Amino acid sequence: MDVLGLSVPLLLLFVSFGFMVGVLFGFFGMGGSFLITPTLLILDYPASVAIGSGLAFYFGTSVIAVMKHYDVGQVDYKLGAVLFVVLSIGIELGSRLVFGLEALGIAELVTGLAYVVLLAGIGLLFLRRASNLDDGGDGDEDEVSDDDIPAVGQKIQSYTVPPMITLTSGGRASLWTISGVGGVVGLVSGLIGVGGGFMRMPAIYYLIGTPLTAAVGTSLFAGLFSGAFGTFTYGMSGSVDLVVVSLLLVGSALGARIGSAATTIVEEDDVIVYFGIMMLLAAAGIGLSELANWLEVGGLNVLSVVLLVGSSFLVASIILYQVLQRVGARGPNAQATPDGDD
Repeated sequence: MDVLGLSVPLLLLFVSFGFMVGVLFGFFGMGGSFLITPTLLILDYPASVAIGSGLAFYFGTSVIAVMKHYDVGQVDYKLGAVLFVVLSIGIELGSRLVFGLEALGIAELVTGLAYVVLLAGIGLLFLRRASNLDDGGDGDEDEVSDDDIPAVGQKIQSYTVPPMITLTSGGRASLWTISGVGGVVGLVSGLIGVGGGFMRMPAIYYLIGTPLTAAVGTSLFAGLFSGAFGTFTYGMSGSVDLVVVSLLLVGSALGARIGSAATTIVEEDDVIVYFGIMMLLAAAGIGLSELANWLEVGGLNVLSVVLLVGSSFLVASIILYQVLQRVGARGPNAQATPDGDD
């Protein structure tokens, strides 16, 4: 029995998969294009449809997640607008670089290696940050706002090279720093062909120096417009499967709001650990996919997607468990002190 042209198991898969990606998207501020696109390819969708539908899903989920982050004041619109401009320039330069690499016949090798190195490097960076937080975990309550910004971000903010931009979080950053960070992230995004949320959020957090929750919300906002442009481009050529995108968005509508809300419930060091684990597992999955292409072994390619998607379900489940655990722990206190602050 088919519903909307899809079998019932496939329909349920897309809804549940959308929910899982929505949780990760709202929680980490990354688009999930490296999850959606390879999964659709494994399901025998044409490459253009897989990419176009992934971008359309990214745009729809961005709207949902940005609205939730806006509700809790976690979006720096001025910073996001500047980043969008320089990201677009960087993406254009990155795409031109890809064409040059294709002429040399090394585009796939370079992009594959760049993907694995970036994901693994970012994952290790976040796990190292989590380890440092554990080592100094007995800080005073009054110093929490300082701890929200990594030392490297505070150091970069200490250099005042005009023009300076005041951040919503209270700090200030040079326009040159923001332009450099956004340009490099955009360049790499254009090179490896993804939205770049897994680079954009850490860059805003570590290099521009915003609190983690604000980095997530601002990353989502900055990527919103690029997702809209990509959706329009692929949609005009008929490369967006509206049924698949709609089913993914049904699940992600709830998942993204839960993930966004979780950033205010789950402790910062937990957020960092989960993101680090997610990046390392994704690097392993994509590395396995590259190995499958080199060895021409189709089974390894399927295994890589199973690892990628399975690890994502695992991390999303951990996040949901943490949220339920924290909410359950607050229940009795909420009843005892109904007028208390969260």
